[in-house]
Amino acid sequence: MSQEEKETLKRFSNYITGILIPNYVIDYMATWLSADTIEQIKELKGPTQAATVFLDKLLQLEERGWYRGFLDVLNTTGYTGLGEALTKSDFGQIEALEEPKRLLQTIRNTVKSNINPSEFVPLFDNCLLTREIEEIKQEITNKGDTAGTEKLIDSLLRSDKQQWPKVFTLALEDLGHSTILELWANKECSSAHKICAENVEEDTSVFSIIQYSQVPEEENLFHSAPAVQSNQVANDVPKINTPPGSVSQSDSTMKLRNYQEELAKPAYAGKNTMICAPTGSGKTLVSIAICKHHLENMPNGKKGKVVFMTTKVPVYEQQLDVFCRYFAHSRYKVEGFSGETAENLPVGLVVENSDIIILTPQILVNCLESGTVPSLSVFSMMIFDECHNTIGNHPYNVLMFSYLDLKLNMPGEALPQIIGLTASVGTGKAKTLEEAKMYVTRLCASLNIGVISTVNEHKEELDKFVNQPKKFVKIAEPRENDAFTAIMSEIMKETEKMAKDLFPELCSMSNIQNWSYGTQKYEQWIIDTQKKCRVLQMDDKNEEMRICSALFTYTEHLRKYNDSIMINEDARTKDALDYLENFFNNMKNGSFNDIEQKLYNKFQEKLPELLEVSNNNINKKLEELQFILEESYHENPETRSLLFVKTRALVSALKTWIEENPVLQFLKPEILIGRSKRNESIGMTLTSQKGALEAFKNSGDSKLLIATSVADEGIDIQACNLVLLYEYVGNVTKMIQVRGRGRAKDSNCFLVTSKREEAIKEKNNLLRETLMNDAVTQMQKEEPGTFLSKILKIQKEEKQMRDMKKLFEKPKETEGNRKLLCGKCKTFACNTDDIRVIKVSHHTVTDKSFTERFYSMPISKPKKFNGYKMLSKIFCKRPDCTEEWGVCGAYRNFSDIPLIKITKFVIENPDGTQEYKSKWTDVTFTMKDLTREELIRSFSFIASVE
Repeated sequence: MSQEEKETLKRFSNYITGILIPNYVIDYMATWLSADTIEQIKELKGPTQAATVFLDKLLQLEERGWYRGFLDVLNTTGYTGLGEALTKSDFGQIEALEEPKRLLQTIRNTVKSNINPSEFVPLFDNCLLTREIEEIKQEITNKGDTAGTEKLIDSLLRSDKQQWPKVFTLALEDLGHSTILELWANKECSSAHKICAENVEEDTSVFSIIQYSQVPEEENLFHSAPAVQSNQVANDVPKINTPPGSVSQSDSTMKLRNYQEELAKPAYAGKNTMICAPTGSGKTLVSIAICKHHLENMPNGKKGKVVFMTTKVPVYEQQLDVFCRYFAHSRYKVEGFSGETAENLPVGLVVENSDIIILTPQILVNCLESGTVPSLSVFSMMIFDECHNTIGNHPYNVLMFSYLDLKLNMPGEALPQIIGLTASVGTGKAKTLEEAKMYVTRLCASLNIGVISTVNEHKEELDKFVNQPKKFVKIAEPRENDAFTAIMSEIMKETEKMAKDLFPELCSMSNIQNWSYGTQKYEQWIIDTQKKCRVLQMDDKNEEMRICSALFTYTEHLRKYNDSIMINEDARTKDALDYLENFFNNMKNGSFNDIEQKLYNKFQEKLPELLEVSNNNINKKLEELQFILEESYHENPETRSLLFVKTRALVSALKTWIEENPVLQFLKPEILIGRSKRNESIGMTLTSQKGALEAFKNSGDSKLLIATSVADEGIDIQACNLVLLYEYVGNVTKMIQVRGRGRAKDSNCFLVTSKREEAIKEKNNLLRETLMNDAVTQMQKEEPGTFLSKILKIQKEEKQMRDMKKLFEKPKETEGNRKLLCGKCKTFACNTDDIRVIKVSHHTVTDKSFTERFYSMPISKPKKFNGYKMLSKIFCKRPDCTEEWGVCGAYRNFSDIPLIKITKFVIENPDGTQEYKSKWTDVTFTMKDLTREELIRSFSFIASVE
């Protein structure tokens, strides 16, 4: 034995003694070890101690050949992983098993108490030694399941087989141990409690638990509401107070103001309360006070549990930070997760072990559907931030459907107290006071609200601390004889003619008529026409494929032309032309088909005219916007501005305009946009959003933030004193929310528009605001019993309608195979009999030949969701089509697993008819869940998906 081999044994001795059970191998070493030594080692208690002595005896050997013999014994007895590591002097794979072993040891008691070892053992043939398996079975026979499970766990903790963690995962899934799986799936749970918010990025840890144990040294988010002393704070009400502009040593010592106490009072009394107060009034602080009061005043023997929900991830981050600061040194445990920072977290366990949970509502909806959270009754209080969103199919309303089902179906069931927070309850489409009251009453019914709490007694104090921006409307004259729009309209007419020459029925395919170029209605016509194209049928199937593919090409170009006209209307002509040139350049980098080549040539013919127009096509709206900015910064150089626009394309265009404008360059604009629902690669990640917000809030360089609707609710930007709405008009709720972003003293809010109807709409919103306030005032005067009776009546009617809808909502599933055809070119994609469901909502194809019908393109930043790692996008393989079909990636250590989007296909029934479905839940054919056997048979196993 060489010195190097001895050093290898010494260096990796901890791994060797943690794996090896000498009793299984020592008899094979009799050639080199004496009988007394073998007996001595066998008599030692515990495999680790025995392995330590055994290794020491081996290192003392001087005979030739024993090391080679030892390696042969390891392979013969089944220690193949250990044998390979010693042969290569590489313990990387052995070392990689340490983390799952630590995790298994952590959840050992849960595993021991819940599994049937007789079901598990047969699945581990390739992970355990034959002798270990026999001993586990013997233990089950002699001492029972618990002892057998203990033996199984001990064997896994000493296993040298790289695949055992994967097999254990599959076993838990296949045998239905969801609770253990939640614990097991969180590979980093042992260190999760050390993670701080500033270290969490959604791209590095797809599902992270955020738990705080100390106060972060960051800007004090409480100073948006400078304090005054309150003389009316009851002893049992939490104190919240901080001197203006300072960071207190302990946020838990702060006091509420008088008007904030007034807002909180009904909630302190245990009533379901909707708190309606202006933006900047400190509703979050009020909710913290309510939360603390609730937890500290639970009946004897009961423990409170509060869930605080907010609809947007940037706001979630902000509210989580505020709650964690306040409760940092208390006995209450705060944890939070959102869809962008949580994937494989054991949510049920987090909820069970936490006092306050901050999250986005869809996570809770998913948990209720999966059973991870058994019922809303596990909470004692639910707080809905921006509660006016509790309408339609919003996740807030879906949660309240579950709540109201409990209330009406199980009257004795304990229900959580409901707290709603909003700056505006809204009026819907109400035109009269009675209609407005009915709208607000229905919102209260949806939230099971008994009291609307507003500031009445302490209005003067509220006005002293809450600044209401002055509102101005600036109407700019539209361009006269806009040459760019005229040229693009000509191109669009020619493109439509080409499409009609191919398929004369084009204009009659959609019911959307009377559209004009450069409008949202034209965009809707394109979307509807493309849907109809997908189910277009002809006797000649080759002709059908050719026509459908061509119509998609024409309509996609029309969509881009329409976009460019809308960009030109709001920005510079140069920006609109850049948008089109980028589109054609990207297409040119791919493969042109004949139609694309013709359309490209037509654009190139018009390009000189477009370039000439772009040099001198002034947009008076931009001139008005520039004038407002110049005047504002001239009067106050410290001005901080928020500029709201409707589209991401316009955000980019205005940012470029400002940066290229010598007069406005000093603003150094930041942008804040959300993630596209249709294409998640478009938009900003959570990390980017946080970075932009921090740069704007804390940096003196950036004086302007350009944002879409992602910033119009909840985001706390205290220093902002100029709000600009650039063709940005919504309902009364949006008006109040956006206006409230201007929180600094002497703030101004400007609507800039060239459409007089938009200016009228904004003025009508001001009237609706008065209507809303009058409705709330009258409702507060109603006798409580009468109001609650109204609420209950509405709830019963709504529940009856929901129950009836459920009877007819789900289409009846039918047996039998159908075909999925590419929605664009109608080429065959797969049989529906080969579609399998992964974790309820994802759909793959098990037919191996499916891979021959698509090609893939890697994505720049792989993403994870529900245990699936997305690595590429897949596209129809027909050169003249290339329709995107879905994604491809890795799942449970198997690679090249495609997930397909039903919106990209049409369903061909056995009788030849075709259907288009926008959601998987609408399909009528049966689909089976993906089984472990199919996963192994259909896809390739890989060692790691990291």
